[in-house]
Amino acid sequence: MKILLQSLRKNKVVKNAGWIIGGKVANKLLAFVVGIFAARYLGPSNYGLINYAAAYATFFASLCTLGINSVIVKNFVDHPDQQGETIGTTLLLRAISSLLSALAIIGIVSVVDKGECLTVVVVALYSIGLIFQVFDTLNYWFQARLQSKYSAIAELVSYAAMSVYKIILLALGKSVEWFAVASALDYIVLAVFLLIAYFKNGGTRFHYSLKKAKELLQSSSSFIIAGLMVSIYACTDKLMLKQMLGADAVGHYSLASTVSVSWAFILSAIIDSLYPEIVQSFQKDRLRYERKNRQLYAIVFYVSLFVSAMICLVAKPFILILYGETYLPAVGPLRIVVWYTAFSYLGVARNAWMVCENRQKYLKYLYVSAAALNVVLNLALIPSWGASGAAAASLITQASTTILLPALIRPLRPNTKLMLDAVLMRGVLPEKQRNHTKE
Repeated sequence: MKILLQSLRKNKVVKNAGWIIGGKVANKLLAFVVGIFAARYLGPSNYGLINYAAAYATFFASLCTLGINSVIVKNFVDHPDQQGETIGTTLLLRAISSLLSALAIIGIVSVVDKGECLTVVVVALYSIGLIFQVFDTLNYWFQARLQSKYSAIAELVSYAAMSVYKIILLALGKSVEWFAVASALDYIVLAVFLLIAYFKNGGTRFHYSLKKAKELLQSSSSFIIAGLMVSIYACTDKLMLKQMLGADAVGHYSLASTVSVSWAFILSAIIDSLYPEIVQSFQKDRLRYERKNRQLYAIVFYVSLFVSAMICLVAKPFILILYGETYLPAVGPLRIVVWYTAFSYLGVARNAWMVCENRQKYLKYLYVSAAALNVVLNLALIPSWGASGAAAASLITQASTTILLPALIRPLRPNTKLMLDAVLMRGVLPEKQRNHTKE
């Protein structure tokens, strides 16, 4: 592992990852500090209302992106002369789906929360951000060119602008509706800076193509279904906990889930940075392509295991100091669900292999099975173990979706072998480094 990291340190891919991770860390710290003051000012009710609106936006995310984010980098690599067409077509498709999603969210909330005018208004204002979120498509153009520093800078500026906006609201004592607009402001500023950086770095003019739209949607359709299935089984545990044990259990489990993935943006940055190199290797060198996949899986798996172990060790004092005694029941679920991250992000890392090998169509079988398995496991485990049962259900479901179920599908078995090789550190190091290690 040490030799592997030394070799990657010299690669420009690592520098690209450094920009992404650095930007994410700065954004997270800024959001954390401002979020503390905002949460105290808004109080549990209004703060919960903002997060309720965010939950709807997250649930509809797979519909808003149309799964194109999983295939667009490969499209850039395969068709470098069509990048303006690819981006323009993607922006239009995502704008339409995001607008329809925002309208659907408002319609659903108007029925589910009928008579609660404040709830409907906050959710509607928060949903505006979905429309401007389409411009994060440009992030993938920078990723394909290993120029993620521009995305990192743009994201930091947008976070800073949103934070200043919230501080002003706190100073002026504004109501919760004003805070709901913060998400839209974040994406508007991000869009402006990404567009400026895009054209300054030689980006071509956007234009729409019906042929390109069909090509993108055909490639990404399986990711849409997969995303919807993920949304379903990501919400099942909380919905069932609420019905079977009450709101307190949901709160403890939600806190455990949030803490367990609070650091996972680092894994996302690593995956995003190595994705273009894997796609490029597929076209040129099969052995290198397989090695790059193993390297990515090994990094994701072992980094996750190390962080998960640390979280388990400090879980109780961490929860007690930051959240208080009332949240101590979250310690048990946290120590279980924290191991979910390793398998979850192995699944995310697998997308590069899926796209290169054109195996996206099998994702729907994986995630439909996962959704069904998660419901059954929650029904079996929640009555006996409570929130810890829901955590165990999530962990078993994710491990099965990443390792077990793909092993049962013949075309996906090569990827399962790559993952197992990575876990066992077989074929991870280049040949020269393996020979040097043996000596």
